[in-house]
Amino acid sequence: MISNEVKQEIIKKYGDTPTDSGKAEVQIVIISRRVKDLTQHLIANKKDTHSRRGMRLMLGKRSKLLKYLKIKDIARFRALIKDLELKDRY
Repeated sequence: MISNEVKQEIIKKYGDTPTDSGKAEVQIVIISRRVKDLTQHLIANKKDTHSRRGMRLMLGKRSKLLKYLKIKDIARFRALIKDLELKDRY
């Protein structure tokens, strides 16, 4: 779970205003950060299938948001993909 301080930094960096948590980029970065943290947990706890399911749901949501962003504004999509070091398969 990410702390409020980290979440606020992400919102300041990717949002238009300091309280803009609804922007697609902000949501994608927050989900990516949560997936990164959860991956470390799943490496240590291989039999935690409930958390694994939650991670898969988060990855699906991130995929949908990335597809939306790609359709809406390809320049913002490419900048975000480059910044997060993700592959362009959306």
